[in-house]
Amino acid sequence: MKYMILTYASQQDYDGMAGKDTAKPAWKPEDFAAMGAFMEKFNNDLVESGELVETRGLAAPVLTRRLGSKDGQSVVTDGPYAETQEVLAGYWIVECESFDRATEIAARLGDTPAPEFARATAYADIRPIVEGRDELVE
Repeated sequence: MKYMILTYASQQDYDGMAGKDTAKPAWKPEDFAAMGAFMEKFNNDLVESGELVETRGLAAPVLTRRLGSKDGQSVVTDGPYAETQEVLAGYWIVECESFDRATEIAARLGDTPAPEFARATAYADIRPIVEGRDELVE
């Protein structure tokens, strides 16, 4: 079965990683480098185990566009959005034996090196990927 592991961040988190001043301290270059090294090893471990299907990090929320509809007309809004503090920051698609195994994989993300203020708000979601519409109504 395939599962998607999703991680989240805010524009403030992206700015801090880039060394910009925010309400939180900026990340030190060595913090960002340690996170990158951890992610590279995490991804390589999943490749070696044969469980990684795909992974990507996403650009900062400020570079996002949201499409919607109002009064029957398409509406495009540039990010970031005041109504959403956190947005999808990246994802992994893994193929493994069970939901429990996908949860074990995602739990390893808790070991990602980061300043403590960033770790305090970090979380991931794990969701099964459906292969067809019949699976949506379980």
